[in-house]
Order: sequence, then structure tokens, then C-alpha cells
Amino acid sequence: MKWNAITADIPENMIEFDHRAFLETLTTRSGVYSMLDTAGNVIYVGKAKNLKKRVASYFTAGKQTAPKTQALVQSIAAIEVTVTHTENEALILENNLIKQYRPRYNIWFRDDKSYPYIYLSSHQRYPGLGYYRGPRHGKGRYFGPYPGAGAARQTLQLLQKLFQIRSCKDSFFANRTRPCLQYQIKRCSAPCVNLISVNEYQQDVNHAVMFLEGKNAEVIEALLDPMQKAAVALDYERAAHYRDQIANLRKVQEHQYISSNGGDADVIACAVHEGGCCVHVMSIRGGLNLGGKHFIPKLPPGSSAADVLEAFIPQYYLNKGAERVIPREVLLSHAPARIKLLQTVLSEKAGRTIAVKNKLRSERAQWLNMARENAALALQHHLAGMEKTHYRFDALQTALKLDEPLARIECFDISHTQGEAMVAACVVFGPEGAITSAYRRYNIEGITPGDDYAAMQQVLERRYMRVKKEEGSLPDLILIDGGRGQVSAAVKSLEELQLMDIALVGVAKGPSRKPGLETLVLESGHKMIKLAPDSAALHLIQVIRDEAHRFAITGHRLRRKKIRQESVLEHIEGIGSKRRHNLIRYFGGIQGIAQAGVEDLATVPGINKNLARKIYVMFHQ
Repeated sequence: MKWNAITADIPENMIEFDHRAFLETLTTRSGVYSMLDTAGNVIYVGKAKNLKKRVASYFTAGKQTAPKTQALVQSIAAIEVTVTHTENEALILENNLIKQYRPRYNIWFRDDKSYPYIYLSSHQRYPGLGYYRGPRHGKGRYFGPYPGAGAARQTLQLLQKLFQIRSCKDSFFANRTRPCLQYQIKRCSAPCVNLISVNEYQQDVNHAVMFLEGKNAEVIEALLDPMQKAAVALDYERAAHYRDQIANLRKVQEHQYISSNGGDADVIACAVHEGGCCVHVMSIRGGLNLGGKHFIPKLPPGSSAADVLEAFIPQYYLNKGAERVIPREVLLSHAPARIKLLQTVLSEKAGRTIAVKNKLRSERAQWLNMARENAALALQHHLAGMEKTHYRFDALQTALKLDEPLARIECFDISHTQGEAMVAACVVFGPEGAITSAYRRYNIEGITPGDDYAAMQQVLERRYMRVKKEEGSLPDLILIDGGRGQVSAAVKSLEELQLMDIALVGVAKGPSRKPGLETLVLESGHKMIKLAPDSAALHLIQVIRDEAHRFAITGHRLRRKKIRQESVLEHIEGIGSKRRHNLIRYFGGIQGIAQAGVEDLATVPGINKNLARKIYVMFHQ
């Protein structure tokens, strides 16, 4: 697939963008347009059947223009255009560019991970059911994809309860001499020690497959006959087993909408309220509700639910990083403006006809109502959390007697083990919550191991020197996990960088290190305050401090693990991977090499006397 690109360079003198001159030469073909600001950043990406007509619509004067569009147009310094053969190609390219640039005025979603499946093996005498995520190359059947790990594991637990199919690994299964705990809690029929025949086990597997295909009613019918036969034969224990299976299956039916005709569908509902938005995706496979997952996008002002769904669907189904099967039906709570185009592109991607609908009846209407309720509840929860965070930010401003509202807080923590593998971490919070994209870790070098004060000084200098050079965002408040010593070290760094106008607070733990007993250290350690244990400001500080600690200790453990896994031999000049391999194989490991003499080392292929002396000195100096 090839496109021809027409690019408008950014004016060096940053004059107002001359849209009239640009439109005079703009093509009427289909394609994608990227709007750039004066810094050269892509701020919006859009597609069009007629590029000239679509781009011109942004500059049409009128009072009805949305505030979002007005703000966008005022920020435009240049427009780049990519011509495509068809509108379908434009939609795919638009999605790729949004994923690449994450423009400020586009709606975009972060979700590139692979989705989980339930895997039924087919090459063993006693097949196993298990949770699986990754490429589907194994022999057997894959059921899903499930919207999340929780939904997949919940279904797997239900299958174990209903049909008692093994979920253990083959190596565990092959080496059993007695039943495991799964048998004792009635979650497995213990095929590992032959407590069930192959035919009976296969019958349970068949019923589990029917259940995963949404054929619950057929499974119940299939279980009624053996239950009656067991009762007639006075095998009451087996009859009770079948009875319990049937009762549990009927309970499952009561809690889920089951389609008698089966069917695969994704039900996508959008809720927009008070500037917030949530998209809920509910997966239906074989008529069975596999559960749902919700997404909270970054939403430009003035966006409607239909706009959100129009942006969401290509990003959800067309991203290369996500292994996502497109079902035969995509059911929507609102109709996007270009619903037919979306249907065509999804059908081309799937290689079969995909129906995209928003006017539904009977069971599918029930599914959509359920998805709408979930989207509304998730959005309500999200907005409540945002409101709580805003309240805590205001409370912290009041507690610290700051003149300006807090828009950005950065917190630093140092982690090490007796000076080994020292790592500093910085986490960033705003009124909307954690800004994880701004988190950073720093490996601390060139100081006395274990000197927390020098480490704090180094990390602040490194971070804010770079921020100043790159003209990045400075915080309104810096939190330091530590007491007077750490705060004094931080003050020295900020003085060097002329950043003394930033508020600085140290968070010193109490004598018992219990939450609620923290002391806040202000003004170079000369002033200290304590907040009430139930203070909203203190709760915010605790959340940020704990997140910094988590981020720092994770980085420290990774670095320490890497250091300890490095071989001493890697630091000896002249010892490459082949010679390391020969030494370890000859002596059985590092301990054997350390105990060997020069003569012994020199007998290893590829190791001469000079190298042998170097190795001996390295281990004995």
C-alpha cells in the first residue's frame, strides 16, 4: 500500500497559517491530514473522502463552530496531507498515525496488549483446560478472546466446578501418585491416578466444550438421562453429582443473558457526562456473556458519544499490537457518522461480512442495556475518584498555605540494599491522578554507597537540569521521602538550578513508621508541621509517597537482580562468551573457577597462562 505525501512546512517566523493559500493547491482526493502547531507537534489527525472540502470546513467562519474546533484552528501552524487510494485506506492510516503521535485533539485509547483465552489441549489421553495468553500455535482449541484476565479465570473456575476437568501442567500431571488438593475440593476428577475412566472424562470434556459454545440447554438435556439411569441403578452418589451439575448450570443461566441461537458479538456502549467519558466493551461468544472491560479515553471538549465510538472502533480492532478477533456483530449504543465505512473496513480486515448495528431488539437489546449500565457505573466511579483527587489537591494547597493551586506534584524516593544497586525514582501526579508517562528512574553512580543525601542531590540535579534544557513542565510542589537531611540536600540542588520558587516538602516517617504519624519538613528543615491522621491533604501525600516508594523499590530490585546475574568473568579482558562457556562447563560453575589454581585454569581450551593469571587474580585480589 503506497501513498503520496504533500507536506506544508512550518513557517520559520511562526506567522499565522495562511489557509487560503494552502487550500488553493489542495487535492480533492481521499486521504489523511495532520495538523501541526508551531513547535512541529502533531495536534490532530483526520481522514477525508475529499481532502479539500474537509480541511476547508475547519476555516469556515460561523458562530456554530464548536469550542474544540475553534481552539484547534487557532493552534494550527502547518498541515501535512497524505493521499490514499480509497477512504478505507485513509481510515487505517488515520488509526496508525493517532497511535504513533497521540495528538492532543484526537480521542485515543491505550490498549495494545494481547487478550487471554481458555485453551483445551487435544493431544493427551486426558485433555486439560487452562488459562492462556500469547500466539495460538498449540494443538487444541482456543475459546475467547476474553476481555480481561479476570473474566477468563472466572470462567475457568466455573468450568472446574461444573465438569472437574484438570487444569494442571503436563509435567505435574505425569508425576502424581495420589490426587492433589483440587480433587479434595471437588474441582478435578483425578485422572492422574485413574479415578475416572477415559470415556467418562471425555464426556465431561465434551460438556465443557458445549458450555463454552453457549449450549447450556443442550448440556442440561445431556445430563438428565445419565442422572435418571444412575437413580434407577440405585447409584445415588452419581445421581446427586449429575443433579448438582444441572442445578449449577441453571444458576449460570439465571445470571447471564443467553441467546438460544448462539452468536458472537461485541457490545460497545459509551457514556459521556460532565467532561468525562467511558467506553464499555462486553464480549458475547456462542451466546455466552464472557464479561466486559471499560476504557477511559482522553477526551477533547465538545466530543459526543458518537464521536468517541467512531474514534474507538478503529483503534480497538485495527491496531497491530492487539490480537483481537472481530466477531460477526458489533453492537453500538450510538451510531457513528460513518458507520458504513467502519463496517466495510472491519469486514475487509476479518475477511468476512461484519455487521455494525445500533438499532437492536430482543436479546441483543438486553445485552446493549447491560453494557450501557456498566459504562455509566464505571464513568460514575471514575468521576467520583477525580472529584476526590481534586478535593485532596485543594486541601494540600490550604495545608501548606500555598498561593497558587497545585497542578503538578513530583515525588522522589531512593532505594538500595546497603548501598548496592542504588536507584532514585520520580513519580508525577496531577489533579486527574498519576501521570505515569512522566515517571522516571535514575541509576545513582559516583557517590559513596548508601549516601542518601548525595543521591537525592544527584537525582534532582539530573532531572531538573534536563527539564530546564528541554523547557519541560516544572512542578508546583516537590515531595521528598525523607527528613531534614534529604530536604537540605534537595535545597542545595534547587539553589544551583535557581528553582527556589518551587515549594519543597520532606515527608518524614514517625517513630513507629505507621501511616498517619508522618511529619512534614518545610523550609530547609527549619520548620515542621503535622497534619491530622484523617486529613485529606495527608492522605494525598501518603498515596504519592507510597507510589514513589513502589516505583523506586521495583527499579532497585531489577537493577540488583541484573548486577547479581552478571558473571565476574564478564569483567576480565580477553574472556568472551565462548571462553566463559568453556570455563563454566569445565569447572561446573563460578565456585569451581574461584577455587582453581593457575595451572588448572590453563588446561581449559582457549585459556593460556596469561589469561589464567588474570582470572586467578580477579578471584583472589
